[in-house]
Amino acid sequence: MQPKPHQNTLLDERISGALVGAAVGDALGGPVEGYSPEQILQRHGGRVHGIVGPWHGDDWRTARPLAPYHKGDGHVTDDTLMTHALVRVYTRVRDHLDAYAIADHLVPDLMTEPRWIPELETEALPLQRVFLAEKWLVTRIHYGHADPREAGTGNIVNCGAAMYMAPVGLVNAADPRAAYAEALDIAGAHQSSYGREAAGVLAAAVAAACTPGATPDSVVSACLSLAKDGTRAAIERVCEEASRHTDFESALRPLREAIAPYDTVGPDYRAPSLGARRPSRLHAIEELPVALGMVIVARGDYRHAVLGAVNYGRDCDSIATMAGALAGALGSPVPEDWAKTVAEASRLDLWEPATALTAVAREIFARDVARRRAHEQAFASLGGLECSD
Repeated sequence: MQPKPHQNTLLDERISGALVGAAVGDALGGPVEGYSPEQILQRHGGRVHGIVGPWHGDDWRTARPLAPYHKGDGHVTDDTLMTHALVRVYTRVRDHLDAYAIADHLVPDLMTEPRWIPELETEALPLQRVFLAEKWLVTRIHYGHADPREAGTGNIVNCGAAMYMAPVGLVNAADPRAAYAEALDIAGAHQSSYGREAAGVLAAAVAAACTPGATPDSVVSACLSLAKDGTRAAIERVCEEASRHTDFESALRPLREAIAPYDTVGPDYRAPSLGARRPSRLHAIEELPVALGMVIVARGDYRHAVLGAVNYGRDCDSIATMAGALAGALGSPVPEDWAKTVAEASRLDLWEPATALTAVAREIFARDVARRRAHEQAFASLGGLECSD
């Protein structure tokens, strides 16, 4: 697969594409989250091709199981709220992060800083919107005083950490191995097992996508070089199947069949199996392999990848968040009408976090270069390196 001309874009464009792309994918996937492709087809009289309204229309405030969240109409979900929160941590620390940075900065951000919550249509603490797996951060770290590096142990194993790890890949642009290591450290505060592993691999994928000349195939190769256990096996199997398709419609069922042996949730997303979301070396979250698969199917095209993720159903807001981040980082443009509608509906500046993170990424790179040169000099002084004139 040959890289497209738009893939040789500048750092600020890659970061903006990834963060805006993730938010738009999140907003498109939100209203159909939890449903099957067949249910989506029936509800909307065809496939979803853009921003749609709530599944239950004007009854969104009371209709279960989604009440009281206004999913749809361009509203982002907790995936974007958590992503922007992590960007804010980077802007405070202005260096690489670890689990202690999550404890010192992300947890207080969730607990003490009221913000506009699009799905609640009001200002509230982010903690009042995020899912139980994210509330775990506050429970374990703030109230339980757990070691941040181990606080994720015992949480349900899901995509909760992976869904907001794109900023880690962007800060480590073009260095997948460094992104993987940093994300694993950060995610230890939130997740364990294959949930933590997925966070590392998603960050690595975004970093790989930022590499000049990157393609969907090179991104997957970077993931496979780092991923472990069931996560690696699932990515390999799903992407192998994805390579046989050029249209998401034909890929919907085959990708689900490919991930099924590794997914613990089971066929009914709203009625998880008894073994769902438990630690395992054999299993993987569903969202990351399918997101990578949709980017392969779409040959890196943003619109096609995100719409494939949305119409896949199940946890499709997170799948579309990841697919959108990857396609955006590869340089495929986010449709301007979608981005404008999501920004206005969610009352969020989707571009400001990207501007802030770009400045931080450049600062961190300069620090990395200085640290690397200091290490090289010290190592050479130990006689460990032959310096040539």
